[in-house]
This record gives sequence, C-alpha cells and structure tokens, in this order.
Amino acid sequence: MELGAFSVSLSVKNLSKSKIFYETLGFKVFGGDMEKNYLIMKNNKTLIGLFQGMFENNILTFNPGWDENANTLKTFTDVRDIQSQLKKKDVSFISEVKTNTSGPGSFVISDPDGNTILVDQHT
Repeated sequence: MELGAFSVSLSVKNLSKSKIFYETLGFKVFGGDMEKNYLIMKNNKTLIGLFQGMFENNILTFNPGWDENANTLKTFTDVRDIQSQLKKKDVSFISEVKTNTSGPGSFVISDPDGNTILVDQHT
C-alpha cells in the first residue's frame, strides 16, 4: 500500500511567528496563503503544513498521487483502494471517502494513541 507524499500538519497559534521559526530551521514557503491562515513549508524533501485556527491537534498527512514536490505521479494507489484495504484490516474511520467516486477525496483515521491521520488525494 503506497500512501503518497508525507507531511505533518501543525496546528499553530500564530502563523507569522511559526513561519519565521521554521524559516530559521531552513524551511521555505512552498504553498498556501497567509490570508487563508495556512502555509506549506519545505526543507529539501521534508514538508510541514502550518494551519492557524483550522483544527485542534497536529495531523499526519499522506497525499496519494503526489510526490514531495506536489507533482502528480504516473501511477499510485487511489485513496478509495487504500480505504478498502484498511477496512479489510478492521481499521476504524473517523470520516470516509465515497466509494462510488473518482479523483480527489480523503478519509481520516486515528492511531491507537489518538493521533489523527489524514489521507488526502488531490488528483
């Protein structure tokens, strides 16, 4: 099962301060919009998302169909196929992608310690 590009989505209190901090660590803005309260930052192949006021806890994020540069992969495991494989393994879902669709979609699960995992396909 290939989950796609990985990033950590951080819930931040002050987007401007967080941006400056992560720039100090060598990250550069890769995407997002300050006016929409989120930035995607990158350092080499490492991605983090900074989100102000969008969710409470940090989230592990996987993007099927993308590499670490948000380029669409020629082949990848569709989010609906990943969901189906996890259901067969009795994984519980917080939210699910509709199975009779194609293209973009997402689902949310949590690990045994309550850490949120978002599988979010954009293609």
